[in-house]
Amino acid sequence: MQNAKSLPAINRVGFRQRIRAYLRQPLSLALFLLVVLAAALTAGTLLFIILHILVKGIPYITPSLFEMEYNSVNVSLFPAIVTTVMMTLLSLLIAAPLGIFTAIYLVEYARRGNRLVGLVRITSETLSGIPSIVYGLFGMLFFVTALHWSFSLISGACTLAIMILPLIMRTTEEALKSVPDSFREASFGLGAGRLRTVFKIVLPSAVPGILAGVILAIGRIVGETAALIYTAGTVAQIPSGRDALFMSGRTLAIHMYVLSSEALHTNEAYATAVVLLVTVLELACVPVLGRVHGYTEAFPTGQLVYLFICTLAVDTMLFFGEFLLMLWMGNPLPALCVGIVGALVGLFSAFMPPLASYFVPF
Repeated sequence: MQNAKSLPAINRVGFRQRIRAYLRQPLSLALFLLVVLAAALTAGTLLFIILHILVKGIPYITPSLFEMEYNSVNVSLFPAIVTTVMMTLLSLLIAAPLGIFTAIYLVEYARRGNRLVGLVRITSETLSGIPSIVYGLFGMLFFVTALHWSFSLISGACTLAIMILPLIMRTTEEALKSVPDSFREASFGLGAGRLRTVFKIVLPSAVPGILAGVILAIGRIVGETAALIYTAGTVAQIPSGRDALFMSGRTLAIHMYVLSSEALHTNEAYATAVVLLVTVLELACVPVLGRVHGYTEAFPTGQLVYLFICTLAVDTMLFFGEFLLMLWMGNPLPALCVGIVGALVGLFSAFMPPLASYFVPF
């Protein structure tokens, strides 16, 4: 018996047939060309921006940029990296539980047609459309001035938590809605309560969508500047000690903005942009890898190994591309620095979803 995969496709349309069909319908041909042109312009613009930043910034990535302390000579970005990590963790610690549990209430517990649900959704959509500078002014008036927290990490983290809360709420809500009702009905039919059904059946199935929203929120935190200038300040230091949360600090985006605005260290600003670009690109790749493989498989260890291999492959390609570019320009050392930073960021971003799956009861 002939294998089904080896049978010729009956409804396959060849390239010539498509061209003839487009020629018979000029409007369809025009729309097809417009779509292709729009896609090419979008991809070309993104590729041009990435290559421009890499060519401008990689030659100026030196070991002095990664020294522990910042001064006017080395303009080190290491304190900005540490502050970015701390700001991200604090913001997610505040916003993620509120956003996820609010979405659970709206989808699983609130009655349909409830006015409170409609009010919460309208409020969240309104918050998502407010410019970041308005959040910064609110954070300065409320957290910095009214609560007397001054320019500090906690002021910036609370402001960013309000900014990313609608994003986490919306993505979690859509992820919970995508779970089939048959899962809930089967759980109720077996005698499970609503709470057990939500945490044992619904949430594990919605983990990919929830984590995708969290990773998108991380990308917004990493690239935010306007709100943090008015709340976290621009001091280039590593917050430490008992009062670390109430100390000022600058993130990578603010560090790049300050260097470029002073017009004294433009080359170092491009180098900071390279590190920031690699960080955002690798964070954006993680949801794609998760959708290809799936975070809710039966073996979290297999997910961890898979994402480790994929991220290592991406980092290897980035490293060799940068290394060849530096060999061509006569300075291979910066490629090593960018490769190490990219590998650390990529491995952290890839480990986060599968490690989180260990804490979800599958």
